[in-house]
Amino acid sequence: MKRLINGLLIMSLRLTASAIAQEAAGQTPSVDEIIIQANHMAYYQGQDGKSKVQMTITDKQGRTRNREFIILRKNDENSEDQKYFVYFQAPADVRRMVFMVHKYAALDKDDDRWLYLPNLDLVRRIAAGDKRTSFVGSDFLYEDVSGRSLLEDTHELLRTTEEHYVIKSVPKRPETVEFAYFLVFIDKTTFMPMKMEYYEKEDKLYRIIESKTLEMIKATEDGKEVAYPTVTESVVKDLKSGRTTEMTFADIQYNLGLNDTIFTERYLKRPPREAMR
Repeated sequence: MKRLINGLLIMSLRLTASAIAQEAAGQTPSVDEIIIQANHMAYYQGQDGKSKVQMTITDKQGRTRNREFIILRKNDENSEDQKYFVYFQAPADVRRMVFMVHKYAALDKDDDRWLYLPNLDLVRRIAAGDKRTSFVGSDFLYEDVSGRSLLEDTHELLRTTEEHYVIKSVPKRPETVEFAYFLVFIDKTTFMPMKMEYYEKEDKLYRIIESKTLEMIKATEDGKEVAYPTVTESVVKDLKSGRTTEMTFADIQYNLGLNDTIFTERYLKRPPREAMR
């Protein structure tokens, strides 16, 4: 299995380089090249990352609730596996709550997810079937935070516009999700996914996620200064409930050299300094 994952990682890097070269030459990359590069841009830039997040949940009547948290992310060096650690700072009813994910690239291995509830002093495992449920009461889902495997869907390049590649993704196991398919609008210059539209049966649009602001964040990679295109404001709209949730990202940092031990159960109840500042 490890050899297979390593092979997929090498193929991903090759397809990423090919997609960028073809776009620069005015050619249209293949659908595989587009989605692999888009997935990399959305979830894998840098070896690790950290940011402060302000979340605002707005209901149909215009009433708002806020969440503030810090999110840490670390890539595995030899595969496409990842680890996430989310520490909530405010408001008081969610302060010190922690959400942690060990994300696995292999489809035959479910992601591990934990939620620490400080008011109950309880660590709860989140079942694999719950990954498409609400993330701490917002309109984002647990799966939105850490990403969905490309292998779970079939992908088709529907069309290209001046600015976007439009990809249609259909679940291979429709009984495991609430949508019939979704469309992804991928920026042709940066390969960043800028909008996702989720449809039920009979082509009924019910959910939209948009990347509202994209900024270049400077970092150091292999001793050189680089700049990563990064979404700093995103919003999800639930067309059924009339609710929206907006997330804004600040103090974004890449390649910090985060220690693997941060992403272990021992730190759920006593988060490290990196997660609290």
